[in-house]
Amino acid sequence: MRFGWIGLAGLAPLLLLGCVSGDDRPEPRRPAAKTARKPRPAPRAPEPPTAETRQCLADLDADRVDYRTLPTQDFGGGCVVVGAVQLLDIGVPVSGLKSMRCPLARNFSNWVRYGVAPAAKQMLGSDLVRIESYGTFNCRPIAGSGRLSEHGRANAVDIAVFVLADGRRVSVLNGWQGADDQRRFLRTVFKSACRRFTTALGPEYNSAHANHFHLDMGGRPLCR
Repeated sequence: MRFGWIGLAGLAPLLLLGCVSGDDRPEPRRPAAKTARKPRPAPRAPEPPTAETRQCLADLDADRVDYRTLPTQDFGGGCVVVGAVQLLDIGVPVSGLKSMRCPLARNFSNWVRYGVAPAAKQMLGSDLVRIESYGTFNCRPIAGSGRLSEHGRANAVDIAVFVLADGRRVSVLNGWQGADDQRRFLRTVFKSACRRFTTALGPEYNSAHANHFHLDMGGRPLCR
């Protein structure tokens, strides 16, 4: 009986091995199929600047204006910005300046340096320390029409306030019909803008321009 019991005990491991052999063994995991990746489109080569833009950039360099060039951008709806820069330092800080077509940036820089700053010193007796703008690029039509605004081409800038070193804020809204010295200053720099920009619109044009000068380099000449 003792030997029979040992013989049955010896069969137990063999029976257990039989339970985990053959079809009962787990199948090895197969590597997951790799999803084919779509090829990335080749990057577009930047368009070379036009002769007008090259000359404009050379003018900015000659005037020692600090700027950076911006790539051509198509925002849809006809809002295409070509040959644009961002002005970084023109001697006077200007808020809100972003993308500007180079000729606009060049003429704006010259207007501030040689028109606005000297007028502030001579007529108001204080240095110009900052200009506040309502911005440059804005993909929208001209108010009340279906025509694209020059803002949609980064070809316009809106100027609202001139800040002086003595703390005065000369705004188009309050100064155009304000104190005599501010009225003379604003009308002087506006006339100066008419000589540097294709279009210059101010408070006397319509109520939409009561609080700023609109200055652009497109369309037909207009100073009002």
